[in-house]
Amino acid sequence: METEKSPDSAWDAERQQLRAELGARMKAVRTSAGLTLEAAAQASGLALSTIHKIENGRVSPSYENLVRIARAYDIGIERLIASDHEAGPTTRMTVTRAGQGRKVRGRSYDYELLCNALAEKKILPLVTRVEQRAPLAPGDLDSHDGEETLYVLSGRVELVVEHYQPVVLETGDCAYFDSTLKHGLRALDETETRVFWACTYIDVDK
Repeated sequence: METEKSPDSAWDAERQQLRAELGARMKAVRTSAGLTLEAAAQASGLALSTIHKIENGRVSPSYENLVRIARAYDIGIERLIASDHEAGPTTRMTVTRAGQGRKVRGRSYDYELLCNALAEKKILPLVTRVEQRAPLAPGDLDSHDGEETLYVLSGRVELVVEHYQPVVLETGDCAYFDSTLKHGLRALDETETRVFWACTYIDVDK
């Protein structure tokens, strides 16, 4: 009798697939831009080994590293994380139906990218699944250019932002902060915890 996979093992398999797809897309974009690994590393400021591991699906990039790579390649971040981005025409209006966003596994969170048919957005809308974990250490925090806001859809989260006391956000609470400050998020309960997260990632003057 065949044993059904547990939800956790099924999600682990999906995460591995998503990581492999992301890596293949990133390699395709880099090679189409005529960049060697060395040139990509120099342009992005990331270690050559880091880019190589991401492209081969061995590690999940942080949001910050995705931003740095997109800027180095002079493209919108959608080109890296949405396989259907190039398939449709460039538009200035798009809709994503519930549950139909592009799923991506980052270093710390599981993202659902929304409205990825719209090219070169200045705001990146995401629904993010946040996992319960130990209190965040300095090494768990990221920073990048821009600003961001998050709205808790379900569960409770602890938001840590550099220079501020950690704050607990309940379902329905919202926060807005400067992304150049180191920041991170963790779920506080075992229940499914999801937030709507909107980040800017393109320099205003660009």
